[in-house]
Amino acid sequence: MKRFKIQIAATLTAGMMLFATSCADDFLEVPAVGQLSEAQLTSLEGLNAALISAYSQVNGRFQRMASPSNWVWGSIRGGDANKGTDPGDFSTINPIQRFETDPTVNILEENWNGNYEGIARNNSVLRLLDKKQESVSDAQALGIEAQARFLRAHHYFQLYRNFNKVPILDKDVDYGTEEFANLTNNQEMLPYIEAEFRFAAENLPATQPQVGRVNSWAAKAYLAKVLLYAKKYAEAKQVFDDVIANGVTSNGLKYGLVPYYDDMFRGANDNHQESVWAYQSAAGTGSVNNANPEFDLNFPYNTGPAGPGNCCGFFQPSFTFVNSFRTNEQGLPLLDGSYNQPANRVMSDMGLETNQPFTPDAGRLDPRLDHTVGRRGIPYLDWQDHPGQAWIRNQPNGGPYSPKKYVYERSEQGSFQDNSSWTPGYTGINFMIIRFADVLLMAAEVEVELGNLEAARALVNQVRTRAKNSVLLRDNGNPAANYVVDTYNAAWTDANVARDAVRFERKLELGMEGHRFYDLARWGTAKAELDFYFALDGQLLADPLGGSSFTVGRDEWLPLPQNQVDLMGADKLIQNPGY
Repeated sequence: MKRFKIQIAATLTAGMMLFATSCADDFLEVPAVGQLSEAQLTSLEGLNAALISAYSQVNGRFQRMASPSNWVWGSIRGGDANKGTDPGDFSTINPIQRFETDPTVNILEENWNGNYEGIARNNSVLRLLDKKQESVSDAQALGIEAQARFLRAHHYFQLYRNFNKVPILDKDVDYGTEEFANLTNNQEMLPYIEAEFRFAAENLPATQPQVGRVNSWAAKAYLAKVLLYAKKYAEAKQVFDDVIANGVTSNGLKYGLVPYYDDMFRGANDNHQESVWAYQSAAGTGSVNNANPEFDLNFPYNTGPAGPGNCCGFFQPSFTFVNSFRTNEQGLPLLDGSYNQPANRVMSDMGLETNQPFTPDAGRLDPRLDHTVGRRGIPYLDWQDHPGQAWIRNQPNGGPYSPKKYVYERSEQGSFQDNSSWTPGYTGINFMIIRFADVLLMAAEVEVELGNLEAARALVNQVRTRAKNSVLLRDNGNPAANYVVDTYNAAWTDANVARDAVRFERKLELGMEGHRFYDLARWGTAKAELDFYFALDGQLLADPLGGSSFTVGRDEWLPLPQNQVDLMGADKLIQNPGY
């Protein structure tokens, strides 16, 4: 498919060096090396180069904890997974997964800085637009402005979901001025973010000449998500209805579900009909700068050539998450939480060596489990059956499971996997920030809150029908496990039951994709759900998780980084409650 591959340099200036020197008419007028003239920056080519630099920051670049995968902030804090690996490896994650974070933990600042870097890059684009050359048409300028404001709003939304109120730095605030020094975090974030996505939705085209650029439909989907967070359900419904009925990808594909679940995570299928907005990745370009850096640590450990990544054993799915895929005789999930009872737990090889016998669980399961989690005795993509402890770095610290989404297949080596760095774990597989199943389930959530229970059931059943058609098969054509999953065939008449079903479907469908904690926090169910998770996983993984609990009124938000509070002043950057 046509792809938007960003060739990224270390900085905006370096990123446009070739452009700067090639456009000079007279070598006597060439700026000093590393310096660009305003005329070059304000041409259409210069503006697009600045915008590409802004796009390149979406994945966090070298600030791992600013990435939109939110594998720590969304999935680990949400109970989908634990840190895994050894206790001392990347130990700054340890207090985060236990909800014992304090403002001095350095990866908080990495998240902060990475997103503000994205904001700064987009503000730079917007300031350059104010001085655009006459050769840049108003329509071209508007398209660039809408993209920059979309990207800036995305970074603010990332910051909002983690820190709540943060300073809003507009393009007209000059660094080093009194206005900059007096910035505060006393304003509500969602109205500002909503307005930015509205502008983008109204001024972006439906399709783009380069598929990685955001379009109006991605902006509408993101706007609807923000409206959902703001509990503006009637407004959100209007936008969701439009996106579902009429939305297309930037390359013109009608939004829809990829028929087979795992296919949406394969590099050859990037920019498919389910990809509402993804950041673009490429492998084999001579630098991992263009690859997907999200999960370079999050592969099975010590696989050698028999498996992917070979490092580093992070991001191990939790027992509670795996048990959630247990189904009843009707192929429906156990919404009452009984999946964590001993009789319903998924059989694992916890405590067993690879050379000890083990038979995988024979009970009823949703097949999405085995597209999301690597577990012993089940095919791990096209590599081999997961061997169990041989691929696990430290079972007592992380449990017996491996992550599976966004892991490259054996057949993708050398094409969608990059070998130019210390680890083969950099890939050319796009990461989807919003996908269509997410849109359907957010729309279902809105329908429940508006009392339209049957409309919600129909939306959830679209997602479950795809799950039903995504049975994982062995090479001999037999199912890899006892998959029993079906749609909700009885009418929904109780709003509480419908609400539970929609929320649980998000857990199953979007697990390990960075959504879970943010869902729990906005629903107000984080205390109940996370203490339920700690009750089992804290028992089975006593050293890393035992004694953990969620504190209402504090743990919904991360603490603001202490360095930032010290720089701005505690009277201007007000710390979140409880820290």
